Amino acid sequence: MQKLYSNGKLLITGEYVVLDGALSLAIPTKFGQSLTVEPVDIPKISWKSFNSDGSIWFEDTFPLHEMASSLTPRNEVSQRIIQILNTAKILNPDFLNTKSGFKISTDLTFPKNWGLGTSSTLINNISQWANVNAFELLEKTFGGSGYDIACAQNNLPITYQLKLSDCTQRDRSIIKVDFNPNFKDHLYFIYLNKKQNSRDGIASYNDNKHNIESVVSEINHITTQIIDCKTLEAFEILITQHESIISKTIKQKTVKDILFSDFNGSIKSLGAWGGDFVLATSQQNPTSYFKNKGFDVIVPYKDMVLDF
Repeated sequence: MQKLYSNGKLLITGEYVVLDGALSLAIPTKFGQSLTVEPVDIPKISWKSFNSDGSIWFEDTFPLHEMASSLTPRNEVSQRIIQILNTAKILNPDFLNTKSGFKISTDLTFPKNWGLGTSSTLINNISQWANVNAFELLEKTFGGSGYDIACAQNNLPITYQLKLSDCTQRDRSIIKVDFNPNFKDHLYFIYLNKKQNSRDGIASYNDNKHNIESVVSEINHITTQIIDCKTLEAFEILITQHESIISKTIKQKTVKDILFSDFNGSIKSLGAWGGDFVLATSQQNPTSYFKNKGFDVIVPYKDMVLDF
């Protein structure tokens, strides 16, 4: 039996523009996903996916001889899993080259609608199982910048930056950074009660972006300043500037303007705007404020961010 594990992720700076080479700050979370592989004698893959409460949210069986066939799977999740496994097999022809099968279980340590990396942790776990490059597997299946794969593989905050000089290949810079703000007790993550589709957000960004070189330069500067930030007040100014820049770029109002205009603190979107988690700063514990607004999941920084 083999058990693999990958960290979840949050993108603190550089949402959307990370795709165009912006220097971005990303942090692995205490939450993640495991994948357990157990060999069986029957030539099929029996798959079960468990949510953080122990409930099964997905279950299916894939006969090995049908993996690369044109048979239509029963649902979208089955189709995705078959796509990932077949792609991994293309990258490593020895993968699944067996007459026996496997019993697979995936276990999330966070509710799957939280948007902390259900897909990226699965891609990284399967890449370890198949012995293939996780970034290449991501590019050939879900797509995206790959920062989430970098978080899955690292236990410390990182800067992530794509090098886009050669349009046929995307090199990446992944650097571990000392981001451990002394004001972290005033930082909170609030779940917006809906999971945002990153692919839809990226498509909208690509349709609306303009003057992107200038935007990338501004975000690079903000990311560097945030990493070295020493006070909560300076941090609040920086994330507010970041929100304003991205708001103008994607032509959307900020989440604070839409939902929390009377909040006494700063709020920043994390990842695709309109869902998943936002980052809030507050001198006092803001739990009652957000619960009164109908947002019941408030996670303090120390309870979310992986601490090594």
